[in-house]
This record gives sequence, C-alpha cells and structure tokens, in this order.
Amino acid sequence: MGAALLITLREGLEAALIISIILAYLRHLNRPDRRPVVWWGAGIAIAASFVAAWVIFQVAGELDEEAEEIFEGVATLTAVGVLTWMIFWMRRQGAKIRSELQQRVDTALLGGGIALAGLAFVVVLREGLETALFVFAATKATAVGTGSAAAQVLGAFLGLGAAAVLGYLIYRGGIRLDLRTFFRVTGLLLLVVAAGLFAFSVHELQEVGWLPFLDGQAFDISGTLSDQSGFGAILRALIGYQDAPTVLELGAGIAYLVVTGALFLRGPAPTPTRAVAASDAPSVGAGG
Repeated sequence: MGAALLITLREGLEAALIISIILAYLRHLNRPDRRPVVWWGAGIAIAASFVAAWVIFQVAGELDEEAEEIFEGVATLTAVGVLTWMIFWMRRQGAKIRSELQQRVDTALLGGGIALAGLAFVVVLREGLETALFVFAATKATAVGTGSAAAQVLGAFLGLGAAAVLGYLIYRGGIRLDLRTFFRVTGLLLLVVAAGLFAFSVHELQEVGWLPFLDGQAFDISGTLSDQSGFGAILRALIGYQDAPTVLELGAGIAYLVVTGALFLRGPAPTPTRAVAASDAPSVGAGG
C-alpha cells in the first residue's frame, strides 16, 4: 500500500496545485465565470486517467505468462524513467511553474472557454497518465499475492483522496504547507521506491532471457526475512524489497539509488519559496 499511496499523494497534489494556480489566477483577473470550464477540463482528464489505468491492468491480465513478464518489465522500466525525470524536473523547474501557467492561462482566455478547458485537461491528464503507469508498476513490483495488489490499489485511492483534501485546504487557506520541503522529502522517498521498481524491471527482463548475465542469486534470506509475510512483506509493499535477488537485480537497484540520490542531494537548490496559503496562488506547481 505504501508505494502506491506515496506516488498518488505526490502526483495528486501536483495536479491539485496546478488547478489551484489556474483558479487563483482567474480570481486575480476577476474572471470567476471561467472557473466551471476549468473544472470540466480537469474532471474529464481525471476520468480519462482512470480509463487508462483500467486499460493498462486489463492488457497485462490478458497476456500469457512470458508476454506478461515482458510487459511488466518494460512498463516498470518506463515508469522508472518517467518518475526519475519528474523528480529532477520538479527540482529544477518547480518554482517557474506558476508564471508559465499564468502565461498559458492568458493565452487560453483569448481562445475562449474551450481553450481554457483544454489547458486544464492537458496538464491534469499528464499527471493522471503518469500516475496510472506508476501505480501499475508499484502494484506489480511490491504486491504479494492478490490481496496485496488490492491493498496497493486501496493505497492509491487513499493517496489521491489525501491529495485532493490538501489541495483544497491550500487553495482555501485552511493550511500552510512548505512545498519546497514537501517535494524534497517525497522526492527522496520516491527515489527509494524507484530503485525497487528498477530492480523489479531487471528481474522480469531476466526471467524472459533479455538480460542473460549476472543472474546468479546474490543472497537468500527468505528464511530470516521473507518478502511474503511479516515485516519483509511490509518492506516489499513500501520499497519493493526482495529476499532473494539476483546479482544484477541487486546491483541495479543499489546503483540507481546511489547515483540518483547523490545527484538529487547535491543538485542546485530550488528557488526558495515560503509556505503557501490560499490567499496567494501556490508558488510551486507540478512536474511532468
């Protein structure tokens, strides 16, 4: 449940902040009449994202065992790439999102309601499609049996619900949230999750013979800390822990975490932003 909850909480809050920025700017422009079209665009994007998630899970379920492993391996590897790009993109560009969105709103207002709805649709759909891919990868990499897969889906819904509540409270001024700290902490946690996903993608591709090297078992501690039950199962749900990884699987996960973690921690600090209240539009937006 933990991996999916973290992913959807962050992605959902990013989408909520995008909508908050747009709505706050419309309020600043004294154009409250355009708010309904923003909600229409966002609502359609959310519905489309749920459909995309359903399609991804259905396609995987219809494949034979080998094809399913290939699909899961490639999809998870793609999710790791997109997730990594999103984390570092937010670190570099997050502070500029507000001004960029305001410029796009100015342009969309000239095009009428359809253009503004289209803007909301595109920016929210991007977050939604990413989330669908991430949740699929996290579910396959961290679930232990059908029950755990259902727990990951439940975690995804809980994360989305929490993000919606936080986004609303930020917009209405109910809470003040240091978004710089939030995205820094969640970025680090997501790198740990992404390392587990990367190791899982390597495992799946080794299973079908696409990576036929370093496939010997690095260790086997299933008797001490099994990933099928107890604390080991919790670790698997949170970070994709495996009790008997291959040499390549273990090395790939560690290498990913060391390299990306070092780059993330030593990278240029984002433009400082103060805590955000509803009275001023959120100054940190969403990444792709």
